Amino acid sequence: MHMNNETTQTRTEESEISAHVARLIDALQAKDLELVRPLYAQDVVSFDVEPPLQHVGIAAKLENWARAFTFFKDLRYELRDLEVVAGDDVAFAHGFGRLGGRLKNGATTDGMWVRATFCLRKIDGGWLIVNDHVSVPFDIASGNAVTNLEP
Repeated sequence: MHMNNETTQTRTEESEISAHVARLIDALQAKDLELVRPLYAQDVVSFDVEPPLQHVGIAAKLENWARAFTFFKDLRYELRDLEVVAGDDVAFAHGFGRLGGRLKNGATTDGMWVRATFCLRKIDGGWLIVNDHVSVPFDIASGNAVTNLEP
């Protein structure tokens, strides 16, 4: 089967983005903010599950992760079904994420599955996350989050 250069280039970009997201997960599991920092753009906009509605800038994003790290002795971030679509300088990826591990009080948690979306731009020759969005489904009738769904 013959692939044209455009298809090969797209697959290369998609592989680079998958590797970028994998580095993010490794950095999170290491609870290392200095490994997390270079994976995001300085002006990242994050729509996380915690208030407020948005966290703007790398400092706010890192503060959000630092807060999450305080709860865990050992942290595990699982990502399933990652799909990546890449253009020349803009890309997005989505999948299902779950934050869990051993808490500082000794208890363990598997966490809950959330929907995760990453938007990336190629900046100075490398991919950076410019927007991420994590959400939890909710029941419209009750207004309550639905946290027991599995991918």
